[in-house]
Amino acid sequence: MKRYRSILSCLLAFVMAFIVGCGSPQVKEPPTYSDAQLQQIQKYQSDLIGLRDRMTSELPAYINNRKWVEVNNFVHGPMGSLLQEMNYLIKNLLPDDQPPARQLSREVFEHLLQIGEAAEKANLSQASLNYQGALEDLNAFLDLVPQA
Repeated sequence: MKRYRSILSCLLAFVMAFIVGCGSPQVKEPPTYSDAQLQQIQKYQSDLIGLRDRMTSELPAYINNRKWVEVNNFVHGPMGSLLQEMNYLIKNLLPDDQPPARQLSREVFEHLLQIGEAAEKANLSQASLNYQGALEDLNAFLDLVPQA
């Protein structure tokens, strides 16, 4: 009886090994961007680069010259469309790339809010510090964007 059990268990082990060995795992293609997605991403990226260039040329001058009304208007005007473009671009990214991009867009938003608060308080150091933070986060966001 013991002999039959050991033979049966060995036989079952071979059958299981054969069944598992013959099964083939399904290979998933890694997610990729379609041509339409890449075109949309490139459009949003070029818009973001244009807004970043405008941000780097206009906002530091307003902050350094202590033109707080212009700083506030700039943050709530053109930079509002910056955040909108970032959100549109995030929707076209691959699912794995969306969370870090979304986090960076929130950080840019927070820095812009802090610049607006600094403008209301006429605080040059806080405005300059948050401008640098917003620019760094925006550049990090643009680094996440896939190239065509």
